[in-house]
Parts: sequence; C-alpha cells; structure tokens
Amino acid sequence: MHGLNPPQRAAVLHCDSPLLVLAGAGSGKTRVIVEKIAHLIDAGHCSARRVAAITFTNKAAKEMRSRVGKRLKADAANDLTISTFHALGLRFLQIEHVAAGLKRGFSIFDTDDSTAQMRDLMPGAKPDAIEATKQLISRAKNTGLTPEQAQSAAKSPRELEAAQIYARYQSRLQTFNAVDFDDLIRLPAMILESNPDITTAWRERIGYLLVDECQDTNDAQYRLLKALTGPHGQFTCVGDDDQSIYAWRGANPDNLLQMERDYPHLKIIKLEQNYRCSNRVLRTANALIARNPHQHLKTLWSGQADGERIRIWECRDSEHEAERIAAEIAFLHDARQAPWNDFCILFRGNHQSRALEKSLQILRIPYHLTGGPAFLERQEVKDALSWLRLLSNPDDDAAFLRAVQSPKREVGATSLAKLAELAHQVHLPLSRTAESIGALKQLPSRAANGLNEFNTILHALRQQAATLPAGELVRRLSERSGLLAMLRAQSKDQAGFERRRANLEELAEWFESGPNGSAVGDLAAQLALLSRNDKDDGGNQVRLMSLHAAKGLEFRYVFIAGCEDGTLPHEAALEEGSLEEERRLLYVGITRTKEALWLSYSRETRRFRELIRLQPSRFLDELPAAELQRDGADPVADVERRKERANASFAAIQALLEK
Repeated sequence: MHGLNPPQRAAVLHCDSPLLVLAGAGSGKTRVIVEKIAHLIDAGHCSARRVAAITFTNKAAKEMRSRVGKRLKADAANDLTISTFHALGLRFLQIEHVAAGLKRGFSIFDTDDSTAQMRDLMPGAKPDAIEATKQLISRAKNTGLTPEQAQSAAKSPRELEAAQIYARYQSRLQTFNAVDFDDLIRLPAMILESNPDITTAWRERIGYLLVDECQDTNDAQYRLLKALTGPHGQFTCVGDDDQSIYAWRGANPDNLLQMERDYPHLKIIKLEQNYRCSNRVLRTANALIARNPHQHLKTLWSGQADGERIRIWECRDSEHEAERIAAEIAFLHDARQAPWNDFCILFRGNHQSRALEKSLQILRIPYHLTGGPAFLERQEVKDALSWLRLLSNPDDDAAFLRAVQSPKREVGATSLAKLAELAHQVHLPLSRTAESIGALKQLPSRAANGLNEFNTILHALRQQAATLPAGELVRRLSERSGLLAMLRAQSKDQAGFERRRANLEELAEWFESGPNGSAVGDLAAQLALLSRNDKDDGGNQVRLMSLHAAKGLEFRYVFIAGCEDGTLPHEAALEEGSLEEERRLLYVGITRTKEALWLSYSRETRRFRELIRLQPSRFLDELPAAELQRDGADPVADVERRKERANASFAAIQALLEK
C-alpha cells in the first residue's frame, strides 16, 4: 500500500462492516479497489475465488483485471470474478437457468432484436411510439417489476398499454428461450429474493463484493447487490454522487442514500485528493457542484500548481466556435509539441460534432468521433453472430430469420411468413419447423430447396461445434455458410472485401481469447454484452465525444463547446427546472482536464432561416470569476498569448526553411 494517502489506506483496510467510498473525480478510486482486492486475499479475509468486483463497462473490467494481475500471483488473479453487472447476471442465469425458466444455450436479444419484436407486437405503430413503449418496458424492468406488477403500478393509459405489451413481449422471449439486457439484472434479483437455497449458495460463492461507479446503479442492480451480500453487507461500494449523469437510462443516485438506511453500520470514507487536475480547475469544479444539494459534500484539492486560467470564449456562431477550437488545437500541437490524443472536444449532443468535424478536416487534423460505427454493429459480424446463436439455441427465431437470409437462399418474405404461420400452428420454433418435410411441402419449391440447403449446413456446423475450438468454428462458419462469398460479391474491390473479412477474423480471435472450455453459445452471449465503446480506441487522434461518454477519461487539453442555455443546460431540463444532473454533466466535463480548459458559447444560431439570439449558459455565472479568463478581459494575458503564437509561427517557418 505504499503511496496511498490516509483516506485511501483507510478504505483498503476497512473490512469489518459495509463500506461506501465517496471518491471524487481523479482521486485514485481504481487503485483503491485493486489494493482492497489484494488486501482481502493477502490478509486472509477471503479467498480469491470468493471475491467479485463489478464495473459498468467491459473496458473498465479489463483495465481492473490487468492491474490486479500485476498485483497478485497468477493463480489468485485468475480465480477472481471481475465483470460488469450484466456479465455477472449472465453467469448467474447460465448456472440457474432452470429457476429462470430457461433452457441451456439461451440467447440474448440485442436492441435490434427487441425492436423487431415490438414492431410485430405493435402493428402499424410509428417508430417513435415503438421506442417510447420500449423505454417504458425497460424502465419497469430496471425497477425490477414483473409484467403483472407493471400493470398494477401503471398510472396512465399509456403506461397500462406498455405494461400489457410487456407481458406479451416477455411471453415471446420465453418462447424463443431468450432474454434481453434488462432481464440479465431483473431475473437474478427476482430469483435471489424469492429462493433462499439459491441465495445461500450464491452468498457462499461470493464472499465479498466490490462495486465501482455505484452511483450509476438502477433499482434492479441495487436489489441484486443487496440480495448477493445479505444483511451483513460484505461489500465495498465506490462512487461519486457528483458524477451521476445517467438518470435517463435508469440510474438512481438516491441508492447511495438508501444504502445508509439499509445498512446502519455503513462506514463512509471520502477521497478528496485529486491526482489529475490543477487546483484552479478543482476550485472551479467545486464552486459549480456546491450549487447542488448534498448529503456528503466533497471538496477536491490537489498537490499540483494552480495552472492556467480557464478560458471563456464568446463566438459568433457554431461554425466560428468550431474554427477557433480547431485553430487552437493546431497551434498547441505545433507550439508545445503536443500529440493529437492530448486533445479532447466535448459537447452535450452528438449533432454538435458536424461543425467541429468540418473545421478539423479543413486543417487536416486527425480526429476520432466516439460513438461512430461500432465493430459489433457491422453487418457481417451481426450475421455471423446470428448463426452462432442459432447453433446454440434452435429456439431463437430472431437469429433464424437473420441467418437464413445471410446470405439469401431463395427464401423470400412471403415464404418466411408462411413458415411462421406453420410454426405457430404446431407450436415449434422456426428452425424446427423448417426441418419438417410436411412444412417444406407447403412452400414453393425454390424456398423449400433453399431451406433444405440451409438445414444441411446448420446440421454440419452443429456437429462440428461439439469438437472444434470456438475461434476455428467461426472461420469454418464464415466459409461454409456462404458469408465470405456474399461479402466478396457485395464489395466493390478487393480492399473492401479484405476489410470486411478482417472483421470476421477479429470475431474469431475474440472467441479464441474467451475462457477455455466455454460453449460457443456462452461466448456468443458474452460478446452480446460488449458495448459500442468497449473497442473504441482513438489512437493518436483528437477525440470528439459527448460529455456522457467522457466519464472516466482524462486529457491534457479539454474544450467544452456549446455552453449556451438550451444546450448545456439542455432545453428539457430548463423547462422542467431540473438542473442538478446538467450541472453534474458540466462538472464531469471540467474534471476531465489535466492542464488547460476552454468553455465556449455562440451568440446566435439559425433555425429554419431565422436568426436566434442565444444566451450563455447560466452555469458560467456559477464559476468563480478569479479562475476565468474571458475574451478581452485581461489585456496582459492576451498579449502573452499573441507572443506565444508569433514565436510558434516563426519557429514553424524556420523549420520549413531548414527542410
């Protein structure tokens, strides 16, 4: 524990009662979790196989496992459970599938699968209505409600209708031997709360639980935490109520307050020493977040110098703002020899990236937009996964419908609709019905022949799945199914084909890196849990991302664009008078900064050809004036800045002449 400060050390050593660590931004919380795991094992409090650490992203879990691996002996590190909430829920259901009413090899429906089912359950409904119903069902699941409980709790006709669709949707999932992402939390919590024998077994399996980012838990996740740890609460939860920015997806920061009520012996330790930001940035962040109500107010401080003042830029419009940001990045890159990945541009909404991208392109500045096309959303990867799902789970109708058309086999929409009708009559999944000679005779001959060919390939691959390593099975499947031939036909040139084939090879390599001995269906389910940002590495490029995506990251230079009322804070928050989460969002953005920070806003914008006057964000007035440098407010600083720019320009010209 060399190098830990006193509160960090106290958090590591405390094992006698449940512990809540309120860890401010940049306060070294991951190191505390890593050292706590090592202490639990080294001091004999718990064996490695009974320690579980839960994070919110696969990326964070991977980083934590890497750091723990350097701290412990290999055998101990390998015995640990380090995963996301959803991965833990998946593991639980794979073990307790009978209690959940599932068969082995069940599938996980992704967003596209769920939307397809909702579209079928709501014929004629508009996309917005389908999405709204999906959100209501997800909210009910995140609260831990069954369809029956959701109907009882409905407070409006809209909620009642959504609860009724929820019941039919859940019945479909049961028929397909499938779950969705929300079920991975709801079902384990429900089983643990209602089955004492299973609860006892899991509390024996997990002797100590560590939870990162616990301010982001929803109600179902908090119930799962309570059910796993029991009334004595053998856990350490680490979180920051000031960084709770995910209420829109069900996160409930009040769970931290509920924890104090549920566990009277809860110990609370604050981590307030920041190892990332300058003191000037921290004083600014502290002043901003102090405006929010607090049960336990934190005051971040740093041993570092004050650093540069925070620059506030008033710009003509979003194009002018983007031009200034791009020009400043180009200047700092040359003047201070700063690599491109030292820079990050943050914004409230993804639509703001367009002007920024254009300005960066004009100056030929390389950039990476977080949230762009993700590996797991590529057509060929989803096609291969549908085959793997179907190999493992013949009841998965959604996987069948995608696989049978990847590539197309003369089985059109009319034939598939007829097959679905026959499947409904005999109460069998589509893949089983497609194997019936009687069913095939009722379809056009070309469709029947196509299904016959599909069944032959599927049977051969299913036999090979019993003996082939998972990675090799993916390669065999890509060739045998016709996916590679389809990609070759679709690609405009050899380079395009090779690029898409490389995605399938990467999928095979991912399976090769999975746990030894895992069934291919289990690995496919784990892969379905990867979020779009888990493979999102921008390399040496300027990073563009939303404020929501920036949590947990840090950069030398940070620009926050669009600091206007109606953008940050968001218009909906202004209308509802709920500014706390928007304030926390800006707080998260400010505390990403290691060295220098810019906050910019536009004076005006055009909407439907009308010029609209904008107001600077009200949050700017909540920042301490002594820490800010507004445009033109400090002539001396402006002169120094111009001198630095002139020197950089002269050096650039001199270097060009020397070449």
